[in-house]
Amino acid sequence: MAVSRHAALCEAGVPSSPCHGHCRDLLSTLLILTSVSAQAAEQRASDDAAQGETASYEITSEEPQSAYLSDWYNQNLTVIGSKNIRFGPQQIDDVYLEYEFFGRKGPLDLYGYIDLPKFFDIGNRADSGIFDNGSPVFAEIKPRLSFNKLTGRDLGLGPISEWYLAFNWIFDWGHNTENRQNTLYAGLGTDIDTGTPVDVSFNFYGARQWENYGAENEHSWDGYRAQLEYSYPIADFDNGASLFYSGFTNYDFGSDLGDDDPTRTNEEIVATNAFVYSFTHLRFLAVARYFHNGGQWNDGSELNFGEGPFTVRSTGWGYYFGVGWQF
Repeated sequence: MAVSRHAALCEAGVPSSPCHGHCRDLLSTLLILTSVSAQAAEQRASDDAAQGETASYEITSEEPQSAYLSDWYNQNLTVIGSKNIRFGPQQIDDVYLEYEFFGRKGPLDLYGYIDLPKFFDIGNRADSGIFDNGSPVFAEIKPRLSFNKLTGRDLGLGPISEWYLAFNWIFDWGHNTENRQNTLYAGLGTDIDTGTPVDVSFNFYGARQWENYGAENEHSWDGYRAQLEYSYPIADFDNGASLFYSGFTNYDFGSDLGDDDPTRTNEEIVATNAFVYSFTHLRFLAVARYFHNGGQWNDGSELNFGEGPFTVRSTGWGYYFGVGWQF
């Protein structure tokens, strides 16, 4: 294709008098359009950024998602080692797994735990559990129903701020009657306003025994339980951890179990003192528990279960240490 010399010079960028004027005008127009386009793009970017900041603010203003599965039902799994536990005629040392749960929802105030005894096959000679023909499950569940919430009224009376229908159910799933417990405590509960950070509750129960390790008071109403519970938040730390104290004392009395058996008693006391050092999920547990005639066994009495005589040591201290995960 033949190309004129004038066109060739313009395409090559070599100035000639007619092409130079047109190219200059074209270049100026392109520069103006480019400048206008850049300004428009900057304005759009600024608008988008402003909109983005507004959206980001709206998102961060929402409440953060909870670190736990429920906003009211607290739960944890804990590996616990225990020493010198005196609920039976022989002291028990054990390492077991515990699932604990507690919370408040409407009129329901709930606490409980489920233990898998000797889950790690570690314990003393008197210990047995899930894998060696002992009890596979030990559980305690303590629900209370608030009369204040059920009636929608303030039923406070003096220092008593709330009243409850209270229960305390204990179940030990042993492989035979001599290793099984099914006991229900039922009665009246209260919360007490101390005017301090100390939380106090008091429950009073009657005891219904269905199974009680083969004891003479099975399948009867036998005795009462006075239960005092107390807790106090000790400290919060800069590392995000907190230290919490929780304790309770059970006084069981009015039973007939010791009337005809000198190795048993009609009352017992168990006082528990627990310290929990916890982060968001990780928790450490240390417990000192005092027993007086634990399990209604008469301290100092002599027993023989076919393996030679021994002296009952049902009064004294027992200890628990645990590491767990809250979720």
